[in-house]
Amino acid sequence: MALMENSTEVNGFRLLGLTGIPELRVPLFIMFTLIYLITLLGNLGMVTLILLDSRLHTPMYFFLSNLSLVDCVYSSAVTPKVMAGLLTGDQVISYGGCAAQMFFFVAFASVDCFLLAAMAYDRYVAVCKPLRYTTTMTVSVCAHMALGCCVWGFVESAIHTGLTFSLSFCHSNVVHHFFCDIPPILALSCSAIYVNEVMLFILAAFNVSFALVVILTSYLFILITILRMHSAEGRKKAFSTCASHLTAVTIFYGTVIFMYLQPSSSHSMDNDQMASVFYTIIVPMLNPIVYSLRNKEVNNALKKAVEKSKTLLST
Repeated sequence: MALMENSTEVNGFRLLGLTGIPELRVPLFIMFTLIYLITLLGNLGMVTLILLDSRLHTPMYFFLSNLSLVDCVYSSAVTPKVMAGLLTGDQVISYGGCAAQMFFFVAFASVDCFLLAAMAYDRYVAVCKPLRYTTTMTVSVCAHMALGCCVWGFVESAIHTGLTFSLSFCHSNVVHHFFCDIPPILALSCSAIYVNEVMLFILAAFNVSFALVVILTSYLFILITILRMHSAEGRKKAFSTCASHLTAVTIFYGTVIFMYLQPSSSHSMDNDQMASVFYTIIVPMLNPIVYSLRNKEVNNALKKAVEKSKTLLST
């Protein structure tokens, strides 16, 4: 089947993938398969653990469970196609498949962005206003915050995907990337992409700046509160919570800023691919570790679940 019928209509795209060296495909396939399995097991396991243990039915773990689900979906929008390409060497993706991949990736990556901000605000209320925590972070408030993150993510993704696939593609159908991200698809267009670039910059700048303002402001007040604490144990616990969250925030927002808050003339496809691997494949795997596995409450819940499973198996 021809991938390109004429100079203006593209039926599909050919992804360059992560490597053009055949000898590296199998090792990379094995590596990314393991990473993807760890991502699914870690995040879905975390969601299951939170659902089963009533002690984890708090706003912090509500947002964490949402983050875990979002990480599974936005990683699944990219990683299986990468794995299939490495295994079979077939890097072709249909026009509709490319649009769908872009839509779901952008939507859930945006949701992830704002959930990180919601989690920072939750920690601010917990540390700085502990007596008001239960009345401030109610079930209704948490649900509305999570819903707002999802609605904005899908609206933004619809804007980007609609603008991108309303363009004509006649330069080439070869995408210099391993998935259908916005900048490499725009590079293939023979239409004027000024509006697309402006919208990409504005919306990405809004996402990053709004979320970072919430995160940095929350942690500024948290830091001030910690410095005023007289208990060394309390300071240690608060710093431990902040360090995990800030590590993930730095990795996620660092790569997003690198990828999207620069003009297209500054883009290097090789550097973009390396950055994209981190936030599409690596970060979703790391999140259960940096947020949860170092947490005593989660570890206790995990031990309880393991002991219960052993008891059920022995009877």
